[in-house]
Amino acid sequence: MLRIEDLQLAAALAQAPSLSAAARALNVTPPALSMRLRKLEATLDVALAVRTARRLSLTPEGERFAREAATLLAGLEALPQSFQRNDRRLTGTLRIAAPFGYGRQRIAPMLARFARLHPSLGLQLDLRETPWPDRHDSDVVIHIGTVRDSSWVARTLAFNERWLCASPGYLRTHGTPSEPRDLLRHCCISIRENEEDVTLWHFQRPAAKATGKAKVLDATRRQKPRETVRIVPSYTSNDGTVAREWAEQGLGLVLRSEWDAAESIARGTLVRVLPDWALDSAPVTALVPTRQGRTARVQALLQFFEESLGKLPAQRR
Repeated sequence: MLRIEDLQLAAALAQAPSLSAAARALNVTPPALSMRLRKLEATLDVALAVRTARRLSLTPEGERFAREAATLLAGLEALPQSFQRNDRRLTGTLRIAAPFGYGRQRIAPMLARFARLHPSLGLQLDLRETPWPDRHDSDVVIHIGTVRDSSWVARTLAFNERWLCASPGYLRTHGTPSEPRDLLRHCCISIRENEEDVTLWHFQRPAAKATGKAKVLDATRRQKPRETVRIVPSYTSNDGTVAREWAEQGLGLVLRSEWDAAESIARGTLVRVLPDWALDSAPVTALVPTRQGRTARVQALLQFFEESLGKLPAQRR
């Protein structure tokens, strides 16, 4: 007979990169966890995981068992809430993972307001350089940019463009680019994040309205609507705030999310460069493991995020 500890073991193995990491998550020793895994495999009569000295990977049967285990655990966790007379009273703990910058400036203040609305609910905010796909045991993961993993359910919280920016002083000294290819003659600041190819910048010129003279302009733009530039960065950082501050200090051009650059542009410390060219957007997305068994507290948090971000002007999201 399976026990709840077996379900917790499978869920931990699915989230951990190694047996040692899974053992730490369950607060047991690696030898004890290895023994529990062998017993579970004997009970099911299937191999659930392939173990090496440094890595752990689940077999197809292990991945299926882990998914079913996560669904069952979520259902068990949500069961007490179904008996609460006051549906607005949330209990238990919510685990949220978010990127450093956005998490610190946007998610943390929203969670403080959410906590005041639900004083019986515990919150854990884990700020990471790359919260996705390093989701670990999170209930909700906040991600900025394209989601390439379809195993979790994505929910867009806010639209977020990427803007090319520079300080007024830099542009006075070095000139203002008029085409994307002009960037090859400028100092550029890049940000290492999410293992993306951060030196390849894609530009798309928005189509003009096909009325009057704009018809001619639109036809001209269609001839070369997209342009890709491989920049050679003069300065590189893995922290977006540092990169933006370097740009404000006149070191070069930086590609930043709208949510981070909007206030600097409003203050005049940065200005948009090539504003007629659109870059790949980076929507703010909440990711949750599954629709089935989703707890009331996760649902309440997602709704709160959407309402909070929906009340903000687009440039503040």
